Amino acid sequence: MIPSLIDLGPPTPWPVLPPGVHDTDLGEIEAVFGNTPHRRKLFDGLRRAATALAQAGCTVLYVDGSFVTGKDHPGDFDACWDHRGMDFKRLDPVLLTFDNKRAAQKQKYFGEVFWAFGPGAPDGINFLELFQNDKDSGRPKGILRVSLKPSSVGAVP
Repeated sequence: MIPSLIDLGPPTPWPVLPPGVHDTDLGEIEAVFGNTPHRRKLFDGLRRAATALAQAGCTVLYVDGSFVTGKDHPGDFDACWDHRGMDFKRLDPVLLTFDNKRAAQKQKYFGEVFWAFGPGAPDGINFLELFQNDKDSGRPKGILRVSLKPSSVGAVP
């Protein structure tokens, strides 16, 4: 369930998820955050990325970024995925393309998707840890966890 957003105060410019990893599904994300034409476009990209990941055997996707905040017009979504047990031969190569500030991902999916546990995030931490800290204040904030397991693939339109 997606909890109500909280205000961290300055310098964080808009409400964010409360600290923690919050379990949800794509339907709830769409209902809560897909409430304008622009946000529906971003959600469509998120849903397509989740489908591509699930087809390659990904079982967990973590969603972050201004899309899951109170920002009126988010630029994109950010997500990271658990790579354990995946068949990378079945994965859309765009989701493994990180050059040019992830331009190919943004063009195709309207967001950026990273490895949850791999290196690459600033300060030597992984993206799952990075996403749980507000970039403006450094304070803890929440993220969403979406199951992409085969039994829930029906939830991945």
